[in-house]
Amino acid sequence: MSTKTVLFVTGAFVTHHCWDDWKTHFELRGYKTVAPPWPFKDGTAAELRDRQPYDTDLADLTLSELIDHYADIARQLPEKPIIIGHSLGGMITQILLNRGLAAAAVAIHSVPPQGIIPYEFSFLKSTWGALGLFTSMKKTYLMPFSTWQYAFVNEMPLSEQKSAYEQFTAPESKRVARGGLTSAAALDFEKPHAPLLLTSGSLDHIIPAHLNKRNYKKYKQNGSVLEYKEFAGRNHHVLAQPGWQNDADYVLNWIKKY
Repeated sequence: MSTKTVLFVTGAFVTHHCWDDWKTHFELRGYKTVAPPWPFKDGTAAELRDRQPYDTDLADLTLSELIDHYADIARQLPEKPIIIGHSLGGMITQILLNRGLAAAAVAIHSVPPQGIIPYEFSFLKSTWGALGLFTSMKKTYLMPFSTWQYAFVNEMPLSEQKSAYEQFTAPESKRVARGGLTSAAALDFEKPHAPLLLTSGSLDHIIPAHLNKRNYKKYKQNGSVLEYKEFAGRNHHVLAQPGWQNDADYVLNWIKKY
Protein backbone atom coordinates (compact mmCIF):
# COMPACT_ATOMS: atom_id res chain seq x y z
CA MET A 1 0.00 0.00 0.00
CA SER A 2 1.65 3.24 -1.11
CA THR A 3 -0.93 5.79 -0.02
CA LYS A 4 -0.05 7.99 2.96
CA THR A 5 -3.36 9.86 3.12
CA VAL A 6 -5.79 9.05 5.93
CA LEU A 7 -9.43 10.13 6.04
CA PHE A 8 -10.96 9.92 9.52
CA VAL A 9 -14.77 9.59 9.63
CA THR A 10 -16.56 10.80 12.75
CA GLY A 11 -19.41 8.95 14.40
CA ALA A 12 -22.63 10.23 15.94
CA PHE A 13 -23.08 12.22 19.16
CA VAL A 14 -19.61 13.78 19.10
CA THR A 15 -17.57 16.37 17.18
CA HIS A 16 -14.76 15.70 14.71
CA HIS A 17 -12.32 16.88 17.38
CA CYS A 18 -12.44 13.35 18.79
CA TRP A 19 -9.78 12.61 16.13
CA ASP A 20 -7.36 15.40 17.10
CA ASP A 21 -4.95 13.15 19.00
CA TRP A 22 -5.13 10.43 16.34
CA LYS A 23 -4.35 12.96 13.61
CA THR A 24 -1.21 14.08 15.43
CA HIS A 25 -0.23 10.48 16.18
CA PHE A 26 -0.49 9.50 12.51
CA GLU A 27 1.12 12.68 11.17
CA LEU A 28 4.18 12.17 13.36
CA ARG A 29 4.57 8.84 11.56
CA GLY A 30 4.50 10.31 8.09
CA TYR A 31 0.81 10.29 7.18
CA LYS A 32 -1.27 13.16 5.86
CA THR A 33 -4.61 13.23 7.65
CA VAL A 34 -8.00 14.89 7.37
CA ALA A 35 -10.89 14.62 9.81
CA PRO A 36 -13.68 16.71 8.28
CA PRO A 37 -16.71 17.61 10.37
CA TRP A 38 -20.19 16.50 9.45
CA PRO A 39 -22.27 19.07 7.59
CA PHE A 40 -23.55 21.65 10.10
CA LYS A 41 -21.26 20.30 12.87
CA ASP A 42 -18.14 22.38 12.29
CA GLY A 43 -17.50 23.76 15.76
CA THR A 44 -16.60 22.90 19.30
CA ALA A 45 -18.92 20.77 21.38
CA ALA A 46 -19.91 23.82 23.42
CA GLU A 47 -20.69 25.86 20.31
CA LEU A 48 -22.83 23.09 18.86
CA ARG A 49 -24.70 22.54 22.13
CA ASP A 50 -25.58 26.23 22.23
CA ARG A 51 -27.61 25.67 19.04
CA GLN A 52 -29.57 22.77 20.50
CA PRO A 53 -32.39 21.83 20.00
CA TYR A 54 -33.33 24.21 17.17
CA ASP A 55 -30.42 23.62 14.81
CA THR A 56 -32.77 22.90 11.93
CA ASP A 57 -30.06 22.42 9.30
CA LEU A 58 -28.47 19.62 11.32
CA ALA A 59 -31.89 18.21 12.21
CA ASP A 60 -32.69 17.86 8.50
CA LEU A 61 -29.44 16.02 7.68
CA THR A 62 -29.97 12.44 6.47
CA LEU A 63 -27.66 9.44 6.52
CA SER A 64 -27.52 9.32 2.72
CA GLU A 65 -26.41 12.95 2.60
CA LEU A 66 -23.80 12.29 5.27
CA ILE A 67 -22.37 9.29 3.41
CA ASP A 68 -22.24 11.26 0.16
CA HIS A 69 -20.49 14.09 2.02
CA TYR A 70 -17.62 11.80 2.98
CA ALA A 71 -17.64 10.06 -0.41
CA ASP A 72 -17.12 13.42 -2.12
CA ILE A 73 -14.25 14.24 0.23
CA ALA A 74 -12.60 10.86 -0.46
CA ARG A 75 -12.84 11.41 -4.23
CA GLN A 76 -11.28 14.88 -3.98
CA LEU A 77 -8.18 13.75 -2.10
CA PRO A 78 -4.95 13.56 -4.13
CA GLU A 79 -4.75 9.77 -3.70
CA LYS A 80 -7.15 7.02 -2.71
CA PRO A 81 -7.14 7.28 1.10
CA ILE A 82 -6.95 4.88 3.96
CA ILE A 83 -10.35 5.45 5.58
CA ILE A 84 -10.72 5.03 9.34
CA GLY A 85 -14.10 5.50 11.00
CA HIS A 86 -15.51 5.14 14.49
CA SER A 87 -19.03 4.03 15.45
CA LEU A 88 -21.46 5.37 12.83
CA GLY A 89 -18.34 6.59 11.08
CA GLY A 90 -17.24 2.96 11.02
CA MET A 91 -20.39 2.00 9.16
CA ILE A 92 -19.84 4.88 6.73
CA THR A 93 -16.28 3.61 6.28
CA GLN A 94 -17.58 0.15 5.42
CA ILE A 95 -19.92 1.67 2.83
CA LEU A 96 -17.18 3.83 1.29
CA LEU A 97 -14.94 0.77 1.08
CA ASN A 98 -17.79 -1.09 -0.63
CA ARG A 99 -17.95 1.75 -3.18
CA GLY A 100 -14.25 1.30 -3.96
CA LEU A 101 -13.19 4.63 -2.45
CA ALA A 102 -10.60 3.31 0.04
CA ALA A 103 -7.10 1.89 -0.39
CA ALA A 104 -7.75 0.18 2.95
CA ALA A 105 -10.26 0.68 5.75
CA VAL A 106 -10.52 0.38 9.51
CA ALA A 107 -13.95 0.30 11.18
CA ILE A 108 -13.55 0.98 14.91
CA HIS A 109 -16.47 -0.24 17.04
CA SER A 110 -18.66 0.12 13.95
CA VAL A 111 -22.42 0.52 13.85
CA PRO A 112 -23.60 -2.48 11.83
CA PRO A 113 -24.76 -1.95 8.25
CA GLN A 114 -28.20 -3.08 7.11
CA GLY A 115 -28.60 -6.84 7.25
CA ILE A 116 -27.24 -7.22 10.78
CA ILE A 117 -30.06 -6.83 13.30
CA PRO A 118 -28.65 -5.19 16.45
CA TYR A 119 -30.65 -7.08 19.03
CA GLU A 120 -28.10 -6.68 21.83
CA PHE A 121 -29.82 -5.05 24.83
CA SER A 122 -27.01 -2.60 25.58
CA PHE A 123 -27.15 -1.28 22.00
CA LEU A 124 -30.91 -0.73 22.22
CA LYS A 125 -30.61 0.94 25.62
CA SER A 126 -27.88 3.27 24.37
CA THR A 127 -29.49 4.33 21.09
CA TRP A 128 -33.23 4.39 21.76
CA GLY A 129 -33.32 8.10 22.57
CA ALA A 130 -31.44 9.05 19.41
CA LEU A 131 -34.18 7.58 17.22
CA GLY A 132 -36.49 10.26 18.57
CA LEU A 133 -39.67 8.23 18.34
CA PHE A 134 -42.74 10.32 19.15
CA THR A 135 -40.63 13.52 19.15
CA SER A 136 -40.23 16.34 16.63
CA MET A 137 -37.79 15.59 13.81
CA LYS A 138 -37.13 19.34 13.57
CA LYS A 139 -35.27 19.22 16.86
CA THR A 140 -31.84 17.70 17.34
CA TYR A 141 -31.03 15.09 19.98
CA LEU A 142 -28.44 15.69 22.68
CA MET A 143 -27.36 12.55 24.52
CA PRO A 144 -27.98 13.05 28.26
CA PHE A 145 -24.97 12.68 30.53
CA SER A 146 -26.48 9.59 32.16
CA THR A 147 -26.73 7.89 28.74
CA TRP A 148 -23.20 9.06 27.87
CA GLN A 149 -21.96 7.40 31.06
CA TYR A 150 -23.53 4.09 30.02
CA ALA A 151 -22.97 4.21 26.28
CA PHE A 152 -19.52 5.79 25.90
CA VAL A 153 -17.47 6.12 29.09
CA ASN A 154 -18.53 3.24 31.32
CA GLU A 155 -15.88 2.06 33.83
CA MET A 156 -14.05 5.41 33.71
CA PRO A 157 -13.71 7.72 36.76
CA LEU A 158 -16.54 10.24 37.12
CA SER A 159 -14.22 13.21 36.59
CA GLU A 160 -13.03 11.76 33.27
CA GLN A 161 -16.61 11.00 32.22
CA LYS A 162 -17.63 14.61 32.84
CA SER A 163 -14.57 16.04 31.10
CA ALA A 164 -15.15 13.87 28.02
CA TYR A 165 -18.81 14.88 27.90
CA GLU A 166 -17.96 18.59 27.96
CA GLN A 167 -15.19 18.21 25.39
CA PHE A 168 -16.83 15.97 22.81
CA THR A 169 -20.62 15.55 23.11
CA ALA A 170 -22.68 17.35 20.48
CA PRO A 171 -26.31 17.39 19.31
CA GLU A 172 -27.36 14.92 16.66
CA SER A 173 -29.77 14.52 13.77
CA LYS A 174 -32.50 12.00 14.50
CA ARG A 175 -32.85 11.49 10.75
CA VAL A 176 -29.26 10.24 10.57
CA ALA A 177 -29.90 7.85 13.45
CA ARG A 178 -33.03 6.48 11.81
CA GLY A 179 -31.17 6.16 8.52
CA GLY A 180 -29.25 3.28 10.01
CA LEU A 181 -32.46 1.26 9.81
CA THR A 182 -32.96 1.93 6.08
CA SER A 183 -31.38 0.99 2.76
CA ALA A 184 -29.06 3.99 3.15
CA ALA A 185 -27.06 1.71 5.45
CA ALA A 186 -26.86 -1.16 2.95
CA LEU A 187 -23.76 -2.64 1.36
CA ASP A 188 -22.81 -5.76 -0.60
CA PHE A 189 -21.09 -8.14 1.84
CA GLU A 190 -20.13 -10.50 -1.01
CA LYS A 191 -18.26 -7.90 -3.07
CA PRO A 192 -14.43 -8.14 -3.06
CA HIS A 193 -12.86 -5.21 -1.25
CA ALA A 194 -9.58 -3.57 -0.25
CA PRO A 195 -8.11 -4.62 3.13
CA LEU A 196 -10.55 -4.16 6.01
CA LEU A 197 -9.92 -4.30 9.75
CA LEU A 198 -12.84 -4.29 12.20
CA THR A 199 -12.09 -3.63 15.87
CA SER A 200 -14.16 -3.89 19.03
CA GLY A 201 -13.82 -3.36 22.77
CA SER A 202 -14.71 -5.72 25.58
CA LEU A 203 -16.35 -2.93 27.64
CA ASP A 204 -18.29 -1.24 24.84
CA HIS A 205 -22.01 -1.00 25.62
CA ILE A 206 -23.37 0.91 22.63
CA ILE A 207 -21.56 -1.33 20.10
CA PRO A 208 -20.76 -4.48 22.08
CA ALA A 209 -18.02 -6.77 20.83
CA HIS A 210 -20.58 -9.48 20.01
CA LEU A 211 -22.24 -7.08 17.56
CA ASN A 212 -18.91 -6.21 15.94
CA LYS A 213 -18.10 -9.91 15.59
CA ARG A 214 -21.41 -10.50 13.79
CA ASN A 215 -20.55 -7.59 11.48
CA TYR A 216 -17.21 -9.26 10.66
CA LYS A 217 -18.80 -12.66 10.07
CA LYS A 218 -21.34 -11.18 7.64
CA TYR A 219 -18.62 -10.63 5.03
CA LYS A 220 -18.15 -13.37 2.46
CA GLN A 221 -14.72 -15.00 2.62
CA ASN A 222 -13.77 -14.20 -0.98
CA GLY A 223 -10.02 -13.73 -0.75
CA SER A 224 -10.19 -10.10 0.34
CA VAL A 225 -8.06 -9.14 3.35
CA LEU A 226 -10.45 -9.13 6.29
CA GLU A 227 -9.40 -9.08 9.95
CA TYR A 228 -11.07 -8.66 13.34
CA LYS A 229 -9.52 -7.56 16.61
CA GLU A 230 -11.12 -7.22 20.05
CA PHE A 231 -9.33 -5.02 22.60
CA ALA A 232 -9.71 -5.82 26.28
CA GLY A 233 -10.77 -2.98 28.57
CA ARG A 234 -11.91 -0.62 25.81
CA ASN A 235 -15.25 1.18 25.93
CA HIS A 236 -16.89 3.25 23.19
CA HIS A 237 -14.78 6.29 24.06
CA VAL A 238 -11.88 4.38 22.56
CA LEU A 239 -10.53 7.34 20.56
CA ALA A 240 -9.70 9.28 23.73
CA GLN A 241 -9.91 6.67 26.49
CA PRO A 242 -6.58 6.49 28.36
CA GLY A 243 -4.37 4.06 26.48
CA TRP A 244 -5.81 4.96 23.07
CA GLN A 245 -2.26 5.01 21.69
CA ASN A 246 -2.17 1.20 21.86
CA ASP A 247 -5.19 0.97 19.59
CA ALA A 248 -3.78 3.57 17.20
CA ASP A 249 -0.45 1.73 17.01
CA TYR A 250 -2.20 -1.55 16.29
CA VAL A 251 -4.02 0.14 13.40
CA LEU A 252 -0.78 1.68 12.13
CA ASN A 253 1.00 -1.67 12.21
CA TRP A 254 -1.92 -3.32 10.42
CA ILE A 255 -1.79 -0.65 7.71
CA LYS A 256 1.94 -1.23 7.22
CA LYS A 257 1.35 -4.92 6.52
CA TYR A 258 -0.61 -4.06 3.38
